[in-house]
This record gives sequence, C-alpha cells and structure tokens, in this order.
Amino acid sequence: PAWSKVSPPDRARLLRRVASLIEEHGEELALLETRNVGKPIADARGEVAMVADVFHFYAGAIDKHHGETIPVAGGVDMTFREPLGVVGLITPWNFPLNIASWKVAPALACGNTIVLKPAEITPLSSLRLGELLAEAGVHEGVMNVVAGKGSVVGQAMCEHEDVAKIGFTGSTEVGANVMRSAAGTIKRVTLELGGKSANVVFADADLEAAAAAAPAAVFGNAGQDCCARSRILVERSALDRFMDALEAAVESLRVGDPLDDDTQMGPLI
Repeated sequence: PAWSKVSPPDRARLLRRVASLIEEHGEELALLETRNVGKPIADARGEVAMVADVFHFYAGAIDKHHGETIPVAGGVDMTFREPLGVVGLITPWNFPLNIASWKVAPALACGNTIVLKPAEITPLSSLRLGELLAEAGVHEGVMNVVAGKGSVVGQAMCEHEDVAKIGFTGSTEVGANVMRSAAGTIKRVTLELGGKSANVVFADADLEAAAAAAPAAVFGNAGQDCCARSRILVERSALDRFMDALEAAVESLRVGDPLDDDTQMGPLI
C-alpha cells in the first residue's frame, strides 16, 4: 500500500534513477541478454538503450495522468485515475528485457505493484532488472520477479484473486488461455499476441532498396519476432530482378558468434 501513496514527483525521481542505473549497467545488461537469448551483442546494446529510454519516458509521464470533470445536469461528474493494485506481467523469450520495460515502467508509474514472470528459458535480464529497481530505491515488495513455467506461475497469476490486471505478450494460443483464466476474477487483460507480416514489393519500387532491407526485416533476432516480414509478395514483372538483388543481400548477412561485434545473426533461442 505504501507504494501507491508515494507522491508523483518522488515516483518520477525513482524511475529516473532506474533509467540511469540501466544506462550505467548497459554493457553488463547487453552481455547478459546476448548470453540469455543468443542475439547479436550490437542488437542487445541497442535494446538496452531503448529500455533506459522507456523508463525515462514514463518517469516524465507520471504527473501527466489527469482526471476528468464532466458537466452533468444538477451536479458535477468527476473521474479519478487510481492504481489498480497488483498487476501480473508475463513476457516472452524473444525480447526479454525490452518487453519487460514496456510493461514494468508504466505499471510502476501509475502506482501499481508488480509480479513479473519472464519466459522460463530467458529469465536472466529480468531478474537483473529487479535487482536494479531495488538498488534504485523502489520499495521492497513492489517489483517481484518470479521465474517459472507459464503453465504453473503464469496460470496462478491469471487465476489469483489479488491480481487486478494481466499484461501478456506471447502466442495467440496462450493469449486465449490467459483471457479465459482471467475471466473468473474479471481481471483487466492486455494481450500482445503473435503474428507474421508480409513484405509487399511492386514493380515500380526501388527494387535494390527493397531487397537490401528485406533480410534484416525477417532475419533480425534470427527471425524470432512477431512482426518479422516472413513472406515477400513481389509483383510478377519485377520478380527476377528482385530475386537477383535479394540473393546478394541475403548472402552478405553475417552469421556467427553473438558476442562478436560484426555478427548480424546469432543462434536460435
């Protein structure tokens, strides 16, 4: 209960401290994420920088949540923004630290306490994030990281009567189960579910530019991305020219040790 009573300016200062600690520990977190996931170290460094940006953003947003006053006949209708309480956050294995920040930072900014369940095969960076929040001065018990299988830990979170909201990123199949499980206690639910995207190339496009951009769009993070452009639809009259350019672009992709600065694709998780 003490966390929701922290004043917005003090909560903002704490989140800024978290952002600064993430920046100070940037290389450590990037190495941890690369070893955790197998993504190239250059990608991991960029993702950690984005995590710090997310905490900076929500630190600035804390005092921008305003209620509404709506004129009604015979009186005044007022809306207040209040914390929900305990929120359960379930994150996937492809961008563990990044997606954790998207869920953790706004939940903390709004005065909620958190149970974060990272994917059981990539928990390391989320566990370290929990330590950094404690180091920044976030109250004990506000940020809780529980590693374990979704069918056990995640299911318990979805069904627990003291959890007011579930935020889930993962497959459509599991997301449907999250929604069903949360329905018993009428939880609020936010779902970010898997999908694949098409890359559409018309004959009047800059074919060389399109072919150069296509490999990173599908092979980034070794293709483990819910918005990877894993299909390319090419207008028939441009197909041969596009394929010639695409072949050269794909063959230039550097696959190797994810701790090598020049590697563009590491192993699968």
